[in-house]
Amino acid sequence: MATSRILLDVGGTFIKCSDGRQVPVPSGGTAGSIADALKEAIFVREGPVEVGVAIPGPFDFREGIFLMKHKFASVYGMSFCELTGLPVGSARFIHDVNAVLEGSIAMLGLQDRNVALVTIGTGLGFSYSVKGKVQCGPMLSPARSLYNLPYGDGILEDVVSARGIMDAYAHRSGVGAESAYDVAKRAYSGEIEAQEVYNGVGEALADVLPGILDELGIDMLLMAGQIAKSMNLFDRPIRNALEGIPIERAPEGAVFKGIESLFAPASSGS
Repeated sequence: MATSRILLDVGGTFIKCSDGRQVPVPSGGTAGSIADALKEAIFVREGPVEVGVAIPGPFDFREGIFLMKHKFASVYGMSFCELTGLPVGSARFIHDVNAVLEGSIAMLGLQDRNVALVTIGTGLGFSYSVKGKVQCGPMLSPARSLYNLPYGDGILEDVVSARGIMDAYAHRSGVGAESAYDVAKRAYSGEIEAQEVYNGVGEALADVLPGILDELGIDMLLMAGQIAKSMNLFDRPIRNALEGIPIERAPEGAVFKGIESLFAPASSGS
């Protein structure tokens, strides 16, 4: 009987599946409710299944063990296969930011480039490659981080994230916003306060990226994540600071292309 393959992009709210489904996952819920969501996501009608999973850290990407405390806390120390009932070894794992970079390299033909990827959504992610090889730390997470760099009175993620955008907008305008997307819509409509907030995101990245990208020998920058869909609201300071290094959005579907790399004969093991 043929083996089916399902690829999963596990977030804190939804599990996006390679067959087009989006399964809600209560990352702050009980172990049972999380297990039920994972089982629903890997569902196939019949026969054996192999699973590829992109997921944020902390996570044991070799053994498939949850190590997060800020979300999925109720399954801390438990394995993906234990929770889903899958046979040990039938699931493979990759850090979600590394997956986007792996997929982008394959889809854009960047095997000879040194590429950095910045992802901006709920949090701030960073990964980079050298001549097409994604660089990883000992736990197979990205080899370098940006989110916790000191910046202003806190860290960079306090500014460059959905939370940072909403906080900055409330501070500037005196009113709240439902989401970072809501602030973006206001910026596109011409609201000065909203435009200034997004410009502040670009200025923060422009402050920190040049030195890091120069140190790593980066010759191309990719942007991904929900906030990057509004990249034209904040990319001008970054382009000015990076002096000609090309900046592009990561292609749609890059995360699933990156997960597929787990099953390639010459997988980098990222």
